[in-house]
Amino acid sequence: MEEAATAGVFEMRRLVIAGCLALAAPAAQAADAPCPAVPAPPPAGMEAWARKTGFPPFATAGTSAAAAVTIPIGEARGLFLQEAAVRYPVPPAKPAPAQTRGGIAAFDVPTAGIYRVALDAGAWVDVVRDGKALPSIAHAHGPACSGIRKMVDFRLEQGRHLLQIAGNPTPTIRLMVSPVR
Repeated sequence: MEEAATAGVFEMRRLVIAGCLALAAPAAQAADAPCPAVPAPPPAGMEAWARKTGFPPFATAGTSAAAAVTIPIGEARGLFLQEAAVRYPVPPAKPAPAQTRGGIAAFDVPTAGIYRVALDAGAWVDVVRDGKALPSIAHAHGPACSGIRKMVDFRLEQGRHLLQIAGNPTPTIRLMVSPVR
C-alpha cells in the first residue's frame, strides 16, 4: 500500500513538471522569435529613435555634474559610459553591481511637462535637479523589436537637468529624452 502511495506521489510530481514545461515552451519560443525585417515603430513622440542616418551620434558620459555631456531633447544619442568611479550628485536609488558602468549627461527642458527617458538597456536612471533626484511617474518596456528596452517618465520643470546612468553591464548605451505627447 505504501509503495502505491509513493508511486502516486512521484507520478503526480512528474505530471506537474510536465505541465509546467508544456506551459513554458510557447513563452520561450515567443521570447526567442526573431524580430521582423522592419522593426516595430517607437512610441509616439520618439520617432527619432528609429532614424538610422548617423545612427546615433556618440559622446562620452561625464564622471561628475561639472563634466556632464549635454544631450539634445528629442534625439537618440549613444553614450560611452565610464568604468572609473562616477561622482553622482545624488547617490543612485539602486546601487550599481560591481563591474558595471555609468555616467552623467545633462539636458535642457524647454517647457515644463512630462518627459520620457528611453534606454536600450536595463541600466538604472535618475533625473536630478537642484541636488535632488526627481520621482518617476511611470515605467514601461519599449515595444517589442523597437530597440527600446526601458522607458521612464518624469514630470520636469523648465531648465537644466542631469541624467544619471548606473549599473549598465556594457560600455555603451543608447538613450533618448523626449516630451510625452
